[in-house]
Amino acid sequence: MTFDRTASAFVAASRQLRGFRGCGRGLALAVAAVLFASQLLVAGLVPAGATAEQLTILTKAGPLGVEIEMAVTPAQRSKGLMYRTELAPNAGMLFDFGVDQPISMWMKNTYIPLDMLFIRSDGRIASIATDTVPLSTATISSGVPVKAVLELPAGTVRAKGIAVGDRIEHRLFGGG
Repeated sequence: MTFDRTASAFVAASRQLRGFRGCGRGLALAVAAVLFASQLLVAGLVPAGATAEQLTILTKAGPLGVEIEMAVTPAQRSKGLMYRTELAPNAGMLFDFGVDQPISMWMKNTYIPLDMLFIRSDGRIASIATDTVPLSTATISSGVPVKAVLELPAGTVRAKGIAVGDRIEHRLFGGG
């Protein structure tokens, strides 16, 4: 999940696009988008069946953009980031639980350490768990009712100055 792999995916997609020169611009752009997305899948930057979205964390140091995958269905929330061996520095997964409720997470079958942000329905960060232990079955609790959990690569909270009370901008919280 590096810049080099993203660039390679783009180059591969652009090579495949060369055969579409005689078609209209709109069709060419649509084909380019599909080809680029397929190359990202091949490069392992976005898992099959996942859709990437953007959210913003409003910190005291300024806004932080994060590319996220959504975990909305029970199956998606159950699997989460299990079995992944890497997560890009600006990537994460947002778990939507629908309504504010006490949430417990664990790291079973999760090979990468994570920071977890527990988020209320108003988009405010209610609590944070940092540097979670890979493969652990220990319970990680929100401590208070929350609507969502954002998982980020371990160290992100410390490096970016993310704190309890910071706000998340995303459609899930009525913004973004």
